Amino acid sequence: MIAVIMAGGTGSRFWPRSRRSEPKQFLPLVGEKTLLVETVERIEPLIPLEKILIVTGAAFVDRVKRDLPGIPAENILGEPVGRNTAPCIALAAACSEARWGAGEVMAVLPADHHIADGELFREHLRIAAEACRDDSVLVTIGIEPARPETGYGYLELGDVCQTARGREINRLKRFVEKPDRTTAESYVQAGNYLWNSGMFLWRVGAIRAALEQHIPELAAPMAEFRKADRAGLPAILERIYPGLPSLSIDYGVMEKAADVVALPGRFPWNDVGSWEAIGDLVPVDQAGNSVVGEHISVESRGCIVHSTGKPVATIGVEDLIIVETETALLVCPRDRAQDVRLIVDRLAEAGRDDLL
Repeated sequence: MIAVIMAGGTGSRFWPRSRRSEPKQFLPLVGEKTLLVETVERIEPLIPLEKILIVTGAAFVDRVKRDLPGIPAENILGEPVGRNTAPCIALAAACSEARWGAGEVMAVLPADHHIADGELFREHLRIAAEACRDDSVLVTIGIEPARPETGYGYLELGDVCQTARGREINRLKRFVEKPDRTTAESYVQAGNYLWNSGMFLWRVGAIRAALEQHIPELAAPMAEFRKADRAGLPAILERIYPGLPSLSIDYGVMEKAADVVALPGRFPWNDVGSWEAIGDLVPVDQAGNSVVGEHISVESRGCIVHSTGKPVATIGVEDLIIVETETALLVCPRDRAQDVRLIVDRLAEAGRDDLL
């Protein structure tokens, strides 16, 4: 098995900690290690470092080398521009096929998730890898929902179609966009919906064939990527990558492919999608506040406080997100955590590159 870790996101919902120069996957948001380092360490007992590929922005290749010195330099692929997950996976699949062949099982994992139980997660990867024994199967790992959640997309499950290592695997009926509250509640009550985690397993040849079929404009670029040597690949990417379609793997392939199955994930998972996630990942005090850094509280309840320097003092406030950095301060209601990206948009419109 090989692993592809997608580390190219911008993390705009984690402003002001996450910036263009240091997006969230390179931040130690809930511990001493960055999310990317935690992701690699989580899978290393199952997949050796020499078979882990990391796809990141070209500007961050040296940063990845520094943070993960055990990853071979040729395994760090730099995208000159972001083109969403389908081109990212196409690049990784082409390079993987050239090095390890079309029959290798590939696990595709985001770099910015928090998974508390590494061994249980690795067992799910083993199960999903066995489900790929049919060369055409594309597997996605969904998460059994703990609550009605409007911030995630969902997977609707069909009938059980196979078993792997004693676990049932379901045919996937459809991908569902982020729902409203009422719809999310109905999904949880129905019992056949999973949160869409964005994690996949397949054989390299299977995803190449699916990409060529459903996004044919990627076929020729993948052929070039497969033929490129290590020294020549960056120049090829500079020439080709900006012209690739910007498509997610969900929309571009998974929603259209015929042989897609889902494994229900039963491990503790958080996609660390916004500051609200800190409330799930950091212990709360008696007043329900989740704090990273120093917080002096007087009658303040249910707040998320994240400070890397100054102490934060609050009096009589409730359900706020407060993030302090050296150059900016964020204050917003917890139920507006998803809207932090709007601040990033506003700063971009104003030309405030110093804060982006």
